[in-house]
Amino acid sequence: GLLALPAKDFLHGGKLIYTHPADPFTILMQVSFGVGLVLASPVIIYQVWAFLSPALHPHEKRVIIPVILGAVFLFMSGCALAVTWVLPITLQLLGGISSASLQQMISASEYFSFAVALTIAFGAVFELPILILGLTALGLVTPRMMTQYRRHAFVGMLIACAIITPGDFIISTLMLFIPMYGLYELSIIMSWFLYRAKQKKARREEEAERIATASKP
Repeated sequence: GLLALPAKDFLHGGKLIYTHPADPFTILMQVSFGVGLVLASPVIIYQVWAFLSPALHPHEKRVIIPVILGAVFLFMSGCALAVTWVLPITLQLLGGISSASLQQMISASEYFSFAVALTIAFGAVFELPILILGLTALGLVTPRMMTQYRRHAFVGMLIACAIITPGDFIISTLMLFIPMYGLYELSIIMSWFLYRAKQKKARREEEAERIATASKP
């Protein structure tokens, strides 16, 4: 019902249609999988962390725990934004393209496939900032590296959005690409703050070690 709500204005008082006897069952399984993936995401992320944690150093574990909490929050936020804002706007834009010679009859199977894929895609895209911050904290990525490869990231994200968005709608691709690239630029800024904080901490530790060494008889 929540996923079908954005399509209500385009049904003219009717309902979503289905053309195959198995469509209701297929839709139920498809939506259940999508909702289950969203609700199970904290457990899935925890299991990944539990698998990797024995190989991590104590300082790396301190970084991973906030990353997990942030990843869950961002994933849920991306899914909520897709359902409440992106999906209605996408339907409105696509509905405005139709001409007078066409009648819009939305198939339930196609609609829910589109809605579930778009929702999960947005949830995954919103993981980008926390992923980059985690890699920066672990020393695997630097802000300078991200800035240097900005053009490559632009093209790569555009291609990725074209692949993961359902159907061949350029509108849905752009609706996903714009926040994705915006999050990339935001990640660079946040990464700079974290990188500078790490450098300052490293300098303080070096200075403390130098003073301790000089004070020894």
